[in-house]
Amino acid sequence: MALTREQMAQRVARELKDGYYVNLGIGIPTLVANYVPADMDVMLQSENGLLGMGEFPTESTLDADMINAGKQTVTARRGASIFDSAQSFAMIRGGHVDLTVLGAFEVDVQGNIASWMIPGKLVKGMGGAMDLVAGADNIIVTMTHASKDGESKLLPQCSLPLTGAGCIRKVLTDLAYLEIENGAFILRETAPGVSVEEIIEKTAGKLIVPDDVKEMTF
Repeated sequence: MALTREQMAQRVARELKDGYYVNLGIGIPTLVANYVPADMDVMLQSENGLLGMGEFPTESTLDADMINAGKQTVTARRGASIFDSAQSFAMIRGGHVDLTVLGAFEVDVQGNIASWMIPGKLVKGMGGAMDLVAGADNIIVTMTHASKDGESKLLPQCSLPLTGAGCIRKVLTDLAYLEIENGAFILRETAPGVSVEEIIEKTAGKLIVPDDVKEMTF
């Protein structure tokens, strides 16, 4: 069975390490804030100028002025800092973010990512994604494995305008966790109940299936 959005966020949270500064993109990545281990000190950064995002607010903790880059209301953890977006982007462009989690429309075997434009459709735009992929070495893309029409999003070559070139090494979809190496997707983990055959069928780009592929547990 394909992963839910919440399960995808849980799996990404396993990539966090103590002391990390982490930027969470719009969509599924924002849910990662709800799954940071209680014993781990991680500072979540938002490009609109917040360092130290906490979990999404409850009705009693809601502050309409405290938002992330996607204009969702958030909380601020103890020790958080608030600053202008210019300083926030200086942090991003200066390589001070340890992990970036982004959504995408397409990723290809060369590590290219397309996440900001679909010709003829109205989308929110680039946001800080271009700066994030240029300034970070450790990026995880989260997205569905295929479109609603069943078309693979893991391609030999991206067909949409690129956000960044050669910058993606890790992809988590609703079906699998994969790494990109030497012009191929390497299957590392399958979602619970999802067969390797289904992943092969829905991956358009070159896919390598090692002998030690694991099934995710939750």
